[in-house]
Amino acid sequence: MGLFPYRVFYLLEKEGNLPVKSKLQCGIGVSTRNFKKAVDRNRIKRVTREAWRLQKTALDQKMKDHPQRLLVFLIYTGKELPAFTVVKEKVAVIIEKLINIADENIAAGA
Repeated sequence: MGLFPYRVFYLLEKEGNLPVKSKLQCGIGVSTRNFKKAVDRNRIKRVTREAWRLQKTALDQKMKDHPQRLLVFLIYTGKELPAFTVVKEKVAVIIEKLINIADENIAAGA
């Protein structure tokens, strides 16, 4: 799934016998090709993590009610340093899409 400036990979899987810390896990990556300085890459990851943390509660509640877990990986593909407001808006849209995907999968499995 793509939503500029992010590319989103997700895996919705049934819980197995393995112990799970959380039903919702997220990872973030930024390309070295577009951002040569580690300071810039770290800033993008930090801002994205904060936007995710502030808005993930609805998705987290959705996943707690069902025997599945969601693994999400966000890759920043933009070429400029983003403002926090832009990142927050994009992450909100990504979370909404993931909620819809989880609803569809739960309805299909039930």
